[in-house]
Amino acid sequence: MRVAIAAHHEPGSNQVARAISEFGLDYVFSALPESAQNISEIILKKIADCDARLLTPEDLAWPDALNELEAPPIALVFRGDADALKIKSLAIVGTRNPTPYGVRVASEFAAGFVDREWAIVSGGAYGVDSAAHKGALIAEGITIAVTASGIDSPYPAGNQRLFDEILENGAIITEYMPGVTARPHRFLIRNRIIAALSRGTLVVEAAFRSGSLRTARDAAELMRPVLAIPGPITAPTSEGCHRLIGERSAELVTSVADAIELMEPLN
Repeated sequence: MRVAIAAHHEPGSNQVARAISEFGLDYVFSALPESAQNISEIILKKIADCDARLLTPEDLAWPDALNELEAPPIALVFRGDADALKIKSLAIVGTRNPTPYGVRVASEFAAGFVDREWAIVSGGAYGVDSAAHKGALIAEGITIAVTASGIDSPYPAGNQRLFDEILENGAIITEYMPGVTARPHRFLIRNRIIAALSRGTLVVEAAFRSGSLRTARDAAELMRPVLAIPGPITAPTSEGCHRLIGERSAELVTSVADAIELMEPLN
């Protein structure tokens, strides 16, 4: 039932989440068109063909932290090591067009946390996301990519080699069923998963209206620490970080030691 519901409804729907909570899966499933009800086996085969598996809240590998979301995932599609989802983790997010400074900071913070036996969670995109994943991999650690498209076509396609490297020790997960392509609104919906999977979120270089700020807000709503890296006051790529710091929505950090100290109460 969860497969059919997840395939029919766009993830992140508060309305669907409330219906499941109040009336149960059977009720939501029965409201689907007949064509949608009969699609589960086809989708499950597509998932298996991708060397992936379906995760539901009933599975032992399900990350319980996701249940804290107002609209938890109905199901997840997963590739890689299931144990990666149980390791304490830090989300590192930011612009897709970072400066060399942003790339270096994201990589160094990822490596620093990995050295302390944390996993790194990010979105698999170009820019800060890629730098964070690569920093974790270089430090021989575990990293998790949360994609905004189906497991058969993680976005962006140009990062396929990086995705392959992530799968060697980490994981790729998505709420979207195979065949679903990335769309702008899906990145924003996906960001709540990045925030929920992690014990805290670090924002590295984000423009004033960056989607990374959505991840920060999602983390704050879950009462998880939000950290931000300062940059030059003239840099557009750091305006979002400065906004978070100025609004006291994030703690300013300048070193891995700073970040670990702020995260330590949840360690």
